[in-house]
Amino acid sequence: MAGERFGSTNEKSTASASGKPQPRPRQAPPKRPAYRPGTSLTFGFLVLAVILAAAALPFLAGAAQTPDVVGYFASDGPRQTLRGDVVLRSARGGDARQPLNGHPVRQQFSICGASKRVNCVVDGDTFWLDGVKIRIADIDTPEVTGPACATEKQLAGKATLRLQLLLNSGEFELRRSDRDEDRYGRKLRTVHRDGRSIGEILVADGLAHEWRGHKESWCG
Repeated sequence: MAGERFGSTNEKSTASASGKPQPRPRQAPPKRPAYRPGTSLTFGFLVLAVILAAAALPFLAGAAQTPDVVGYFASDGPRQTLRGDVVLRSARGGDARQPLNGHPVRQQFSICGASKRVNCVVDGDTFWLDGVKIRIADIDTPEVTGPACATEKQLAGKATLRLQLLLNSGEFELRRSDRDEDRYGRKLRTVHRDGRSIGEILVADGLAHEWRGHKESWCG
């Protein structure tokens, strides 16, 4: 019969016992893949490392050009403001070993004590400049530590105060000696103001000997 053909097997399968059609069950949404943090973090660190490296390049380039001797210029280079124990490198490469002009230095010096030594005077021929220990190369003065006699002890104190006064009296220049530093790691420099060696002034004051490659006695 036509009525029997109208009712199909599919309709019966979706009908309840009462003959009423039932709603079809909802399909579950597709599952998302599990989150794996390792890959994202690795990529993030890689990006951060690239950014930091790019930011550091200008500083690394500047550090590569950092000079290394006090108060000197390349003869073919421009003047630059210097601080500490530095020298301008030549535009053609290498250090300016025989510069034409020393750079003027101005600091206020105390007498060195137990605190950190930055700008202070140790004795008549040794002082610290911007944290660098300088030995005046053209003179030798009485020893503050371990003087051989009372006369040397007295002269050592006078030479120390005299050098402090001379260094604090205005701008001076440091000029490189035949050696960069001595066996104690002190930078060997001569000190000049208005074309005159401060070491020569101390010699004229009777507070220093001209350096001739060996120490001379202060005890008569």
